[in-house]
Formats: sequence, C-alpha cells, structure tokens
Amino acid sequence: MATSKSIYTCAECGGTSPRWLGKCPHCGAWNTLTETAAEPAGGGRNRYQALAKSQPVATLSEIEASDFERTPTGQEELDRVLGGGIVAGGVVLIGGDPGIGKSTLLLQAVESLSQTVKVLYVTGEESGAQVAMRSRRLGLAGDKVRVLAEINLEKILATLDAEQPGFCVIDSIQTLYSEQLSSAPGSVAQVRECAAQLTRTAKARGCAMVLVGHVTKEGALAGPRVLEHIVDTVLYFEGDTHSSFRLVRAIKNRFGAVNEIGVFAMTEKGLKGVANPSAIFLSTHAEPVPGSCVLVTLEGTRPLLVELQALVDSGGVSPRRLSVGLDRDRLAMLLAVLHRHAGVATGDQDVFVNAVGGVRISEPAADLAVLLAIQSSLRGRALPRGFIAFGEIGLAGEVRPAPRGQERLKEAAKLGFSVAVVPKANAPKKPIEGLTIHAIERVEQAIEVLRGLA
Repeated sequence: MATSKSIYTCAECGGTSPRWLGKCPHCGAWNTLTETAAEPAGGGRNRYQALAKSQPVATLSEIEASDFERTPTGQEELDRVLGGGIVAGGVVLIGGDPGIGKSTLLLQAVESLSQTVKVLYVTGEESGAQVAMRSRRLGLAGDKVRVLAEINLEKILATLDAEQPGFCVIDSIQTLYSEQLSSAPGSVAQVRECAAQLTRTAKARGCAMVLVGHVTKEGALAGPRVLEHIVDTVLYFEGDTHSSFRLVRAIKNRFGAVNEIGVFAMTEKGLKGVANPSAIFLSTHAEPVPGSCVLVTLEGTRPLLVELQALVDSGGVSPRRLSVGLDRDRLAMLLAVLHRHAGVATGDQDVFVNAVGGVRISEPAADLAVLLAIQSSLRGRALPRGFIAFGEIGLAGEVRPAPRGQERLKEAAKLGFSVAVVPKANAPKKPIEGLTIHAIERVEQAIEVLRGLA
C-alpha cells in the first residue's frame, strides 16, 4: 500500500516546500511551515476558469469607465468604511477577535439588505436554529433572509447557483472545505482554494460577498496573506470585548478610501452606529487634570478628537517607557527631542502614555499632543479647558504641519474647543470663530506657549 506524500506549506504566504525548513524560502518568515498531505498529480486539473470572457487588447483611454453602483447596508458606519455601501461582485474579508460582534453586525446588515436584494447567510460554525435564536434576540424579523448551514464548498456553490442571491455572507471561511483537496478545513490549502472559488463565483455572478475570517493570537487574519490579495476589501474589528464600543477599520479597499473607521456601540439589540465618535475618546473630567491633552487626529476622511494621557513619575535606576495606542519607539524619540531642544529632562522618570478609548493612533501628527501631555504631567499643571494640539515633531526640533489642518481645527471649534497649538503652516488665514490659535515652528516655542497658558 503506497504511503501518501507530505509537503510543507507556509501559513503566511502559502508557498510550499518538499521538506521542513525553519525559514520559508518564499517569504522569509520563520517557523511558519506546517505539514500537509500532498495532492495527487492531476487531481484538480482544469477546475479554474476566467472571471470574464477574454477580450481583445484595447487602448486605456477608449475603455468606458463607469462608477460602481453601491447598495447601502442599512448600517451607516459600515457603509462609511465600505465607501458608501456594497458593490455588485465585490468580495469583503472581515476579521476580528472571537465574540467581538462580526456575526451580529453581518446579521443586522443581511436583515436590512433583504428588503431590497435577495440575500443568503451561509453559516459553518452554527446551526440554523442558533442563527434564528440570535436573530430573535436582536429583534430582527428575518422573513426574507435565506440561511444555509453547510461547510462543503461544492454544495455552497450549487446553492448559490440555485438561489441567485445579490448578497451572501460566508461565516466563516476557515470552516469550509473542498472535495478537490484532501487536507482538513482551516488548512492553508483549503482556505486559499475556497476563497478563490467563492471570489470567482462572486465576480462571475455579480453577487456581493462577505467572508468572515478568524484571527491569530497576534491579531492578524489567519491563513495565508494571499487571502488578503484575493479579496477587494479587508476590514478589521477592533476593540476590547470588555468594552461596549467597537471599531471597524478598512485596511484595504478597491472601491473606497483605506483607514476609514466605523464606530459602533454594543447594545442588547445589537451593534448601533455612534453618531459622534469623538465623545467616546474624550474623558469627562469635572476640572482639567495634569497630563491630559486632546488631539485632533484623522481616521481616513473623518477628523476625531482623542484624549492623550501621560503620567510622569520618578523611575529610579531603570526608568520605564510605556505607551498604549501609540508607537513606543516614537515616544522614546520625542523624549530625546524634548530634552535636547527644550531642556526638559525625563531621563530618571517613568513615562506612561495612553490613548483613551482603546483607539490606536499611527499618524505622526500626534507628536505635539504627546509632548505637551508629558510636559503637563511633569510640571503637575493642567492644560486649560478646551485645549487641543496636533503637529509632527522632527529630530531637529521643528514642528511640521499635519495634513488637512483646516478640517481638524473646524471640527475642534464645532465641539466647543477654544485654544489650539498648531504648526505655523496649519494656521488658518481667516480666524475661526471661538478658537484662539497659537502657531509655532519649534518645540521650545510650544513649551513657552504652554507655560504661558497653564
């Protein structure tokens, strides 16, 4: 009896190797090769086909370009992240921690879309009764929502042919398996094959499709990274499961802007969009406290006000540098700039920085707000009420402008903030009503302004 051969497949890129290696020869990742059964030669030959009929070569300027028609999902925050709604034939991959609300949000979206298009909800992790029980708990009617509990890819594709839905949810892609492959569900080969076949079907039939993906312990989407290249849009669910607020962030979007975020609040009736997300990122202090500074940051096209808190305390022999929601290496750089160019030493102090609300800030425009919060905590003097700041800080001590500074200032003024410290290049030509603006060019000027205000 012949023994089945084994191959080793990379969990990051999907590349294969005939033997185990510590480092993947294709993408260079370490300890990502896992043993799988080799597929028989010719077993799945000719199962691929083009998404559209082949066309002759054409000049780009002569090809007719039309905008994509979008169908709203009924969830305004989700539509914002998607770029306005779902697109016919578009494939969305959404991932997040277990229990964070992926299935709940998609079930609500399916209920809303069922009033205008034909929908199908494919569940591989739950039975139809469990989906119905969640629907009743959320107060959804579900009278037009078609549900299929199945994990076999070929049966799902046959159901798609029979039902002809305009919108389909696959929950989740890691539970599916194809009869063309002998590996177990959730393996690299199965996830890649099932995602490719479903994407091909969605494009060919014009059916918008959402694939739910598991995440690894590090928070990245499970399966090969090639899965993210197959789909059109990649969304991540963020937020602490112990908090009632959730963030949905677009990492990739062929039909809209990336880095857009949608903010939801988890309630007894499901996820509800938050109209004013700045309110959840601002602490409600009765009086201003030392070490707190409000930043106007941009998440995609949306300006958000986020409170940054800093705590500076005596650190002893080995002071700590800890940041939550911000880059720790950038914090160390800002402390060095503060010492070198403003004469404020924190070498013997513990420095802790936190972004309120669990939001992650990656843009360098947060530098100035972080630095002023540290200075406020070090001196033990609170910033004035209604104070905001933003700006990027360079190693030479200069304060560089932030993109779309006018929109940031208008958003702050609309929410009642009255004092702003911003880079000189972001200072508006016309005064903004109710907002006093201090334009600066260097770090030491910012510290002088701060001493004059606090």
